[in-house]
Amino acid sequence: MVRWGCGGGYFSLVELPAIQPSSRYQPRLRALRYLVTFIAPAWALVGFFAHGAWTWALPLHAFVLVPLLELLVRHRPDNLTADEEAIVKDDPLFDWMVYALVPVQWALLLVFLVQVAEPGLLWWETAGRIASMGILCGIYGINVAHELGHRAKRWERDMARALLLTSLYMHFIIEHNRGHHKRVATPEDPASARYGEWLYAFWLRSLVFSFVSAWRIEAGRMRKAGLAPYGWRNEMLQAICWQLGLLVAIVTTFGPYVTAYFVIAALAWRAALETVNYIEHYGLRRTRDAQGRYRRVEHVHSWNSDHLLGRLTLFELTRHSDHHWKASKKYQTLHSIDSAPQLPTGYPGTMMLSLVPPLFFAVMHPRLRTIAEREEDLEVG
Repeated sequence: MVRWGCGGGYFSLVELPAIQPSSRYQPRLRALRYLVTFIAPAWALVGFFAHGAWTWALPLHAFVLVPLLELLVRHRPDNLTADEEAIVKDDPLFDWMVYALVPVQWALLLVFLVQVAEPGLLWWETAGRIASMGILCGIYGINVAHELGHRAKRWERDMARALLLTSLYMHFIIEHNRGHHKRVATPEDPASARYGEWLYAFWLRSLVFSFVSAWRIEAGRMRKAGLAPYGWRNEMLQAICWQLGLLVAIVTTFGPYVTAYFVIAALAWRAALETVNYIEHYGLRRTRDAQGRYRRVEHVHSWNSDHLLGRLTLFELTRHSDHHWKASKKYQTLHSIDSAPQLPTGYPGTMMLSLVPPLFFAVMHPRLRTIAEREEDLEVG
């Protein structure tokens, strides 16, 4: 049942019925909700094979339709109880949902490489297909890789690397896991946006210094293991070799133009990923204790969003506060936390808002001041 109405100061909100996972079948029903994420590959295929405005089907879905729906659909915490969490944590269906996206992403990449070279395409049709591939690189090549990259099993982390390869972003797993999670919400973290920092300045700072940080982290690991810091076991060198190998394979098979289109798609989504990083921690800073050490990461140090479409499409990435509280938690067990700062809308809408810094600051800075007055372990700026 869908109920339309006005309430709580909102206009024409849709309130969807909450799922009550009380029966033994509910965990599977809960898992099937994440099939929503396959809308993106479906639209991508439309864009890869169709012509005209249809080549932009996925970008329009992601950055027009979804933000509008997230303004209309009332978000809700929808948290599991401890018993329900124990059930879904070990249900393999949740794992297979993300495993399946590894071959799906590689298949979509192959289709893109073939179809973007279709003769007779207008320039804006080619651009639409490139934009669609870029979004796939972000949602699956990076976001699903983010989920698998935090898993304990080596083969799951290797699946994450396989996805990151499709985005030419394999150093992400090094910097994110061993750098960002340690330094989040501090000035030392290149992926934590500072108070008043414009998005475009953050792009440059985060892209450059995250790459530099990944080299330093990996060289340090090699030294601790008693190995040459830049020997063949260095994962940064391995990542570069894998990525160069992929580019050589593409240019040999499909030619330089298709290779350039793929690189543009991968690099364009880097900017989108950095925009996600920007909104996830904007303006939030950890305080220091009496010894000058940063206090542990709390839920208040990440922005959160409970908007359902974004949650399901991105496998709960929007519950970022709980992820940073305990990075090993699987996506299906992440909670909405009352103390977590809440974004004004879902990820796509807030990303669009951040493209206009004065407007973004006008919305976010009052929220930051209110949170800082309430929380002792938070600094603003």
